[in-house]
This record gives sequence, structure tokens and C-alpha cells, in this order.
Amino acid sequence: MELEGVDVEPGGQLDFQAVLAQAQKMQEQLFAAQEQLAHVEVTGTAGGGLVSATVNGQGELVGLVVDPKVIDGADPVETAETVADLVLAAVREASRQAADLQQQTMGPLAQGLPGMPGF
Repeated sequence: MELEGVDVEPGGQLDFQAVLAQAQKMQEQLFAAQEQLAHVEVTGTAGGGLVSATVNGQGELVGLVVDPKVIDGADPVETAETVADLVLAAVREASRQAADLQQQTMGPLAQGLPGMPGF
């Protein structure tokens, strides 16, 4: 197993100080990336913008807006089903965007970890 930037001592032994230093650096980078993701928001919409869902970069739903035009007082059952479908679609879109953002942010870091698949 080769680790970038880690020396192998004579006799094939790894320089454990270098391994520990590299692991600490990678951990700091991962924490920084997670912190960055916590402060980034993406929005998914459905129904031509009638419903929008906002998700942070960690995938947490942080906002939901339903345009009053979606509400049809004459048919509350149909309205409830429509709103539910639109909310679900908007949340899925926002979650997909958050997952893409996570991949862009965390993927390169995870590729440097031995035994860790990329996201």
C-alpha cells in the first residue's frame, strides 16, 4: 500500500509519524469540507416553481415554500395529493443537488483515504 507523501524506512517499514501527520491533515480537510457543506444551500422546485424545497449541503431540509396558487378550496382531497406530490418532487430535486455538491466537495478527499471508496 502506498500513501502519497509517506516515506518508507529502510527495511520496508512505514514512517508512522508521517502516516499520522497525513491522517491528521486529511481529517482537518474533511472537517473543513463538512463545515462548508453545512453553510451551503441548494433549492429544488416542482410544478413550475409552485413548490420549492431548500436543503443544505449536508442534505438537511431547511426550507419549504408552497405557493398559495396550488391550493384549490373546492377540492381539498385533490389539493392535498397535488401538494404532497409537488413537495416530494421538490425535496428529491434539492436532495439530488445536495448529493452532487457532497460528491464535488468530499469525493476528492475520500479518494485519498486507503480502503475508502469515493462517494
